[in-house]
Amino acid sequence: MKFSNHLIRLSLIFFLVNLVLNAQQEEKKIIKIVQAGSSTQNELKFPGANILTKIANTRVHLFHEGALIKSDISYFYPKRNFFTAKGNVIFTQGDSLRMTCDYIEYDGEKKIAFARGSVFLERPDMTLNTDSLKLDRSKSKAYYETGGTIRDEETKLTSRTGVYFIDKKKYRFVDRVNLYDPEYSMQSRKLDYFTELNKAFFEGKTKIIGQDYLILCEKGNYNTKLQKGSFQKNAIIFYDNKEIEGDSLFFEKEKNYASATNNVKITDTLNKSIINGHFGEIFKSKDSAIITKRAISVNILENDSLYIHADTLIALGDEKNRKIKAFYDVRIFKSDIRGKSDSLIYNEKSGIIKLFKKPLTKKQLRSLTKSQKNKKNPILWFGQNQMSGDTIFIISNVITRKLDSLKIIGNVMVVEKDSLSNEGFNQIKGGILNGMFSEGKLKDVEIKKNIDVIYYMYSDENNELIGINKTTCSKLFMQLSENEIKDISFFIEPLGKVYPDKELPINERKLEGFIWRSDEKPETINDLFSQEDLNIKLPKIHGIKE
Repeated sequence: MKFSNHLIRLSLIFFLVNLVLNAQQEEKKIIKIVQAGSSTQNELKFPGANILTKIANTRVHLFHEGALIKSDISYFYPKRNFFTAKGNVIFTQGDSLRMTCDYIEYDGEKKIAFARGSVFLERPDMTLNTDSLKLDRSKSKAYYETGGTIRDEETKLTSRTGVYFIDKKKYRFVDRVNLYDPEYSMQSRKLDYFTELNKAFFEGKTKIIGQDYLILCEKGNYNTKLQKGSFQKNAIIFYDNKEIEGDSLFFEKEKNYASATNNVKITDTLNKSIINGHFGEIFKSKDSAIITKRAISVNILENDSLYIHADTLIALGDEKNRKIKAFYDVRIFKSDIRGKSDSLIYNEKSGIIKLFKKPLTKKQLRSLTKSQKNKKNPILWFGQNQMSGDTIFIISNVITRKLDSLKIIGNVMVVEKDSLSNEGFNQIKGGILNGMFSEGKLKDVEIKKNIDVIYYMYSDENNELIGINKTTCSKLFMQLSENEIKDISFFIEPLGKVYPDKELPINERKLEGFIWRSDEKPETINDLFSQEDLNIKLPKIHGIKE
């Protein structure tokens, strides 16, 4: 009875041990031999190995957790759950992955394969060629460090090292990354590429070369099928004879469109002009660019920079018919000229800059005084000399790019603060003004139609005030020197009188519509910007440190 009980206990122990062993083997999922031409052993050279070889058409087939490995010869170590194989090796994992190579090592414990020699990995959406590859099945990842080439339907990508995240269908390439497509090429230091999305994310110095564009940046993403992406960090797009820079750039080939956000700079290389702002859009098919948010244009005239600021700047037309349009709160700055208007158009083909205002409403026409209406007119300053009117034209020579002439039409008002008296102003009011420049300076001015003049006259000897000249005429000529009125000649029915200082009442020393606008004059480039411009809060760009 005792002996019988002892047998029962032993049987139970063996049964439990077998259960544990079977469970462990099941958990380990050992490598299985599916077929082989022959199986031998050589404990001296290959201790613990089953040497499996091909005979005739029967090749070696090993299987492990959904992966089938075919070869001509394999050294299989059951206790280590490990094998090596060579000779026309084929590694397949279902229908999703197929790899061929000359030699492979496979660890069934770690589910890691090392492949060497003419490695070719194939997926439904891509292929990979490399000299050696590590395949980590547990992490669903493959990577190489000896250089590799990736191909899909149209693109080819090469790099020094690469990682393929199989489940995510994502590649990570590092060092000497080059992507080739029939329509463009890309070079980068580090690139993540999602095969299903056809989208690349890159870091480090990156160059994208298209048929009619070039993109440089150090961070961004790009849709390789649509040729569409965004770019940051030292980003610049060379596009349609323009250089587009900004903290963040966007480009879309199909729509012939590019945009820039924050610290934007658009350089027109043909017309030698620059537009800055904080948001810009380029429309290649329309030959146009729009800049807003502290927008400013820099153009070269007489080897000097002409700055044009407005709420909105538009550059349009090809290099032969280019125009710059500026709208709302336009301010201009040149070393010897300042200006302000509601709107401006600069026609580079004709060399004409037109400054004009919005038409007054019926209510404004009824309610505003003459001075208030004149305050809305475009205005130019030459030194302390201010000239305004309904419309102002500045004409330059298109060949020499030197200032040629000036024309003001409607409600012309010329005002110059008298240099010797505290409250005196020289004033001329008329219908049309024509001026001529010499060596960049306004020298000769003709004014016509319904002219009124108030002019302070001094003796040549001791600069004593002779009197105040009040004259009306239909035409006059005025000479300027260093932006100051030096001489006035009256023509066509002049009628006037010189009043001694004490005989002319204060209220008669200002012409109707007189207004002194020195507080609007931009003295520096920074004065081109309004307080609203200076208070602009730039949007935060993801991934860019402030």
